[in-house]
Amino acid sequence: MANSIGLAGKFLPVIDGIYKENAVTNILDTPTLDFGGVNEVKVLKVSTTGLGDYSRSTGYPKGDVTATWETMKLTEERGKEISIDRMDNEETLGMTFGAVTGNFMKEQVVPELDAYRFAKYASASNILTTDGAALTKDTVINAIDTAVTEMDGAEVPAEGRILFVNSDLKIALNQALSRRWASDKEVNTVLEGYNGMKIIYVPKTRFYTQIDLNDGSENWGFAKSASGAAINFMIVHPSAVMQVPKFVLPKIFDPDTNQEKDAWKFQFRLYHDAFVYENKTKGIYLHKATV
Repeated sequence: MANSIGLAGKFLPVIDGIYKENAVTNILDTPTLDFGGVNEVKVLKVSTTGLGDYSRSTGYPKGDVTATWETMKLTEERGKEISIDRMDNEETLGMTFGAVTGNFMKEQVVPELDAYRFAKYASASNILTTDGAALTKDTVINAIDTAVTEMDGAEVPAEGRILFVNSDLKIALNQALSRRWASDKEVNTVLEGYNGMKIIYVPKTRFYTQIDLNDGSENWGFAKSASGAAINFMIVHPSAVMQVPKFVLPKIFDPDTNQEKDAWKFQFRLYHDAFVYENKTKGIYLHKATV
């Protein structure tokens, strides 16, 4: 058991590093709620009525306060077990097991986590949405400006907004504005920010309005739903969403500890969810393709 504990401790920072380096949604991580010991929490939503005329004879107009509870419940439990035969690992100088677990996180876990979160935000009720045609270098800036105007009209804070852009639109966006940063050895035309918003380019395979999570009986991972559409871009204010990775546990067993077969065994379990606050839905603007 000591070997297993030691190896798990050695692999865990690598796994965490892979997530932080490759997940495009980690910028929205906000550990504001504690799901410790429970699978749901209740958030108090408070609203009040506006001003009225003050009367010198009767005084202040009466107002109302509405307080309701918003329930956030975790729904997604995902996992995977991988085995590498002792001899297969040994004959590659011990490199196979580490490479497989690292690739699993990078190629499977991280894309699914991003795709799930974007689909969850895109399908939330009452967000700002535009169903649009394919964007080009001649239309993409106007579409983004329209989105910004709508969010401004909804009084979403301007500071902190993040512009997530489909990777297929990178060239169009870069060509839409005439500018160039250069040195003697390098030219950079990639737009990294726009009017105070940080731009993050999202791989198109993670950027859908709806996805299906396969149960692993026949197919693994996720896929775009038949009724889902590609997302062109999404503007998100971090205060509008909450991402909860409640339980993320990699377990590693060496061949001497593994009682099932003579192999290294890697088990990974992820218990998580993502939410949009009901009072802050205008903090998300979705521009989606027609298909």
